[in-house]
Amino acid sequence: MPDAFEITPRQHPDGRGVFFEWFKSDVLEVETGHSLGLAQANCSVSSRGVVRGIHFADVPPGQAKYVTCFSGSVLDVVVDLRVDSPTFGAVDSVVLDSGDRRAVFIAEGLGHAFMALSEMATVGYLCSTAYNPAAEHGITPVDPALPMPWPDDGAPVLSPKDEAAPTLEQAAAQGLLPHYEDCQAWYRAREGTRQG
Repeated sequence: MPDAFEITPRQHPDGRGVFFEWFKSDVLEVETGHSLGLAQANCSVSSRGVVRGIHFADVPPGQAKYVTCFSGSVLDVVVDLRVDSPTFGAVDSVVLDSGDRRAVFIAEGLGHAFMALSEMATVGYLCSTAYNPAAEHGITPVDPALPMPWPDDGAPVLSPKDEAAPTLEQAAAQGLLPHYEDCQAWYRAREGTRQG
């Protein structure tokens, strides 16, 4: 999906364990054309079947995220919520786990969710902006109009907030969704400020 990237680190195992660089800002910038100014780091621990998301923030400034799974396994999902995007409503997913130690970079304007696949899963995410409740929004992760890839082995466990979130269609009607051109302009302005 445009403006979302999967990153697989090079791991260095030896008799003591393993070492790897799970985030490098210069590599992210070169490989994706995006930068991530770190404003907040979050960690969540979830039991099997818990779904967190689909979350997004107003653009500008939005909230870019760099997400990895430190222990266990999650199905990480990105949804293009940018009105007028060529991929509006598209869904992409990848398994993040403590084996491959992949990470995902998610640019501002894209929606993010994940489901814990293991008995317990610890997810860490670096955020470009601090949490701002007034600018944060959600789409229900069980919207029947979205092709969400949740496993069929039980109903997702949702927070009351995520359970009450609107569908994509309802959020669009309420004017909550970011617009593709606004996101593209924000990406250009952010990169121009960083380079200038």
